[in-house]
Amino acid sequence: MRKVFEELTTAFRKHDGVLTQEQFSHIAMKHTTLLEDSDTIFILLQASGYPIEEEDGRYWLKTFFTPYTEQKYCVIDIETNGSKPGTSQVIEIGAVMMQDGKVIDSYETFVECAFLPEYITKITGIEPEDLIGAPTRREALVGLRSFMDDAVFVAHNANFDYTFLDASFERFGLGGIGNPVLCTIDLAKRTFESERYGLAYLIESLEMEETSHHRAFSDAVCASKVMLKSFETLPEYVKTTDDLLQFAKSSKKTRRVKKEAAQTQ
Repeated sequence: MRKVFEELTTAFRKHDGVLTQEQFSHIAMKHTTLLEDSDTIFILLQASGYPIEEEDGRYWLKTFFTPYTEQKYCVIDIETNGSKPGTSQVIEIGAVMMQDGKVIDSYETFVECAFLPEYITKITGIEPEDLIGAPTRREALVGLRSFMDDAVFVAHNANFDYTFLDASFERFGLGGIGNPVLCTIDLAKRTFESERYGLAYLIESLEMEETSHHRAFSDAVCASKVMLKSFETLPEYVKTTDDLLQFAKSSKKTRRVKKEAAQTQ
């Protein structure tokens, strides 16, 4: 489904956020199997968190039209017992759902684990007994999938959390993560000056209240505060969620061109 997510997003951006049935089917059918058609792929897209809607035979990308100030953001952090999803697992999940600058919901759980290296305990403070009787990996991931819905997936150094969780979802037959992704490191680097952009440094320099670094829920809360800090200095041309997502990945040249174009309007 990864190619479907990427190709659809590119096509939506090319066609002002809306695709015809023919355009959608062309992309969907490129990745079909004997058991799937374009309608089935549409259902799978929604189930994976990809923010797509259909009405009267036309498909539209919700993030293309939603003001970034009204968007739901699921800010996530995970703790794991190793760095590679193929040989390691999630041991703790923390997430906060943000909208209109406020926390509207939260999700927090330990995850059952039979092996916890001592160095992980030293880093996180999580003890082996904390994980005994905790929800299984599948139960914890199903809970997170339901919690995320089609909100934007936000994390500090999002590539790690997203890649690890995406592989975990696939491993347990839950499909890949289709939610759009926003990295608070990328966003922070484009919105405010800092000597360093690691979460521990920002927690201290921005004088955040949550200081239990390397614990999932606390770090998720801190990442949400970094995101809100970045929102304070976004350029005026960032209006929709899709504008925000593209801005967070943009080059200096692209930002300069957009700023100049906005000033001449």
